[in-house]
Parts: sequence; structure tokens; C-alpha cells
Amino acid sequence: MTPPGTESQTRKIILTGLWRDNPIFKQVLGICSTLAVTNLVLNTVVMCVALVFTVALSSASVSLLRSVTPRNIRMMVETLIIAFYVIIVDILLKAYWPEMSANLGPYVGLIITNCIVMGRCEAFGNSNPPARAFLDGAFSALGYSFILLIIATFREVLGMGTFAGLAVPFFSGPAWDKWIIMVMPPGAFFMLAVVIWVFRSIQIRLEAKTK
Repeated sequence: MTPPGTESQTRKIILTGLWRDNPIFKQVLGICSTLAVTNLVLNTVVMCVALVFTVALSSASVSLLRSVTPRNIRMMVETLIIAFYVIIVDILLKAYWPEMSANLGPYVGLIITNCIVMGRCEAFGNSNPPARAFLDGAFSALGYSFILLIIATFREVLGMGTFAGLAVPFFSGPAWDKWIIMVMPPGAFFMLAVVIWVFRSIQIRLEAKTK
């Protein structure tokens, strides 16, 4: 039988990561990836998969080791754990998809310094069982990922007329004057601001209705 409260706790973790405490539109964390990789959808998908893998397994690993990790070196241990999973992703990309590895450049390695990864390890992994820590890490990363994918979709379609490299009708034709600024850093800032505004407005309205 499922222990009392398990389902509600699981639901709370999922909703918190995806919506209530979303890393981007609620906490405004990890914005460097928004600027770096969201000009192309395919690059964004790969980065998001790498992030979900790293955050979920790092948080679970920190949880497993929390009882044997001295408090005074826990941050160093967490960094080493995160670096271990990031190196795995980096090696796999270089071995099996060198073109994508070249496209992403140093940004895969910079996952080590992403405040979302360390934040979930420190805030949740250090004080919860491994299964919950894994779930929290996975859904926090997924909440981050779906915002990045929305931004990447608009930037690539409006700026290049393609989606994941495939031509999009109308936007790839002569009738549409491509917004080149959308695939440049200012376009990332603009789309990020619009997405944060839209989702925070929705969240405020939903919270007002529940009160």
C-alpha cells in the first residue's frame, strides 16, 4: 500500500518544479542558458536533456551521501558530484555527436556552475530521501526546460523561419521578413522578458482565484 501522504507529496514536488516555483519565471535563475543556446530549438533540446539528467542524478546522489558528508565540505562534494555527471554528458556528446558538442561549445561544462543544479542539491537533496530528491531535481529541470523550449521556438521561427532546422510555412517564405535580432542576444532578453511577464501574470490570476 502507498503510505499516507505520499501521493500528495509527489504531486506537490511536481507542481512546484514545473509551475509554482519555476526556476525561470518565478526564481529567475540560470539565465545564461537562455542567452546562449535558445537561438536554435535542437541545441536547446540537447541542453535541456543534459540538464534534466544532471540535476536529477546529482540531487539523488547528494541525498544518498548526505549522512556521510561532513557539513564543512558539503558544497565541494556537491560540486564534484555535479561535475561527474556533466563530464559524462560532455564525453558522450563529443563521442557520438561531435557537431552538437561543437555547437554548444563550453555551455555544457557551464552546467556545473548553474545555480539551479546546486540550488536543488543544497535545498532539497541534502534534507530528503533519494527518490524525492531525484523527482524534485527532474521536475525542476523540466520546468526550466519547457520555458527554454518556448523561448527557442519563437526565436528560431521568427528569426530563421525554421523549427528544429525544418522550414516553417509562411515564416520561411518571401512574405515574412525574418527578424534577425531574434537569434541575437537582444532577442533572447526580449523573449525572456515576455515569457516571464506572461507566465507571472497567469500565476497571479490563478493564485487570486484560489484565495
